[in-house]
Amino acid sequence: MQQLRRDPILGRWIIVQDEKQISPNDYIEQSVGAKQIGKFCPFCVGNEAKSPPDIFVDKTPGAEQSWNLRVIANKFPALRIEGDLDRQGIGIYDQMNGIGAHEVIIETPDHQKDIADLSTEEAAKIIFAYKQRFLDLKQDSRFQYILIFKNHGQSAGASLEHSHSQLIALPIVPKKIKEALRGAEKYYGFKERCVYCDIIDQELEAQERMICENENFLAFSPFAACTPFEIWILPKKHCSHFYLISEDLLYDFSAILKDVLWRLKKILTDPPFNFIINTAPIQHEQELGFYHWHMQILPKLTRAAGFEWGTGFYINPSPPEQTAKLLREVV
Repeated sequence: MQQLRRDPILGRWIIVQDEKQISPNDYIEQSVGAKQIGKFCPFCVGNEAKSPPDIFVDKTPGAEQSWNLRVIANKFPALRIEGDLDRQGIGIYDQMNGIGAHEVIIETPDHQKDIADLSTEEAAKIIFAYKQRFLDLKQDSRFQYILIFKNHGQSAGASLEHSHSQLIALPIVPKKIKEALRGAEKYYGFKERCVYCDIIDQELEAQERMICENENFLAFSPFAACTPFEIWILPKKHCSHFYLISEDLLYDFSAILKDVLWRLKKILTDPPFNFIINTAPIQHEQELGFYHWHMQILPKLTRAAGFEWGTGFYINPSPPEQTAKLLREVV
């Protein structure tokens, strides 16, 4: 029988279908597929002049390869860093200039590798680059929110197959983040506890949606998952700002991220996916007791249609308890 499940943070309802036992084969046709060899790629070693200059670069002294990771400006940015916001009203409408920052993190010089294929040390360089760019851009008073995300596979929005992620600094706080902050603050006001910390405690106790964990992080399928095989990664210790991640936490986060992406790649034969780091807005410098930074990984296995657009309900044909079990048992 179908179930209606309520997200305890956003308050939205999800329809979960659990009438049949799911199989990874139900989603294999969504596979990204093998990367092309021989096709020109502006992110590959030797083609650095074809992309914007480095904003940040990681190099190993004496190594054969010229770089391990590069951060560059997006050649076709959603927002541009030059200029003033110039907020203005036009009757009942509001507008401002498209000011922001849009950067690309080229995660590896190897065209054939993704994060799932990297060592934990290599993955940690990516997370370190995220943190460094975050710390730099948060100094700009025009920006209120910094979003770090990855599109993997064409159907998930990736225009180039070379492994990369993106960062966009915004002059406003996105509506989705405001809703999550309001929902978390409301829960905190009622129970005097962080809802994310309560979720961590419950998932660790129940274990039925757990995928894996290490000393500082856990990965699980959320109770009200929007999509099949959705995964959340949270630090076990409360922290509202991603940029405060310490060196030991950075390594453990890299390890569990690589682990869950490897599990997804193996069980679903490299599915398209998006991942997003949700964090507190920049202007909230102090620790927020009610909010907890976290990553969402959203495989692109189903499509929103008329019902979803018309109601805001998501239909998930794969119960998170089943997908978590499948991912947990990957060897």
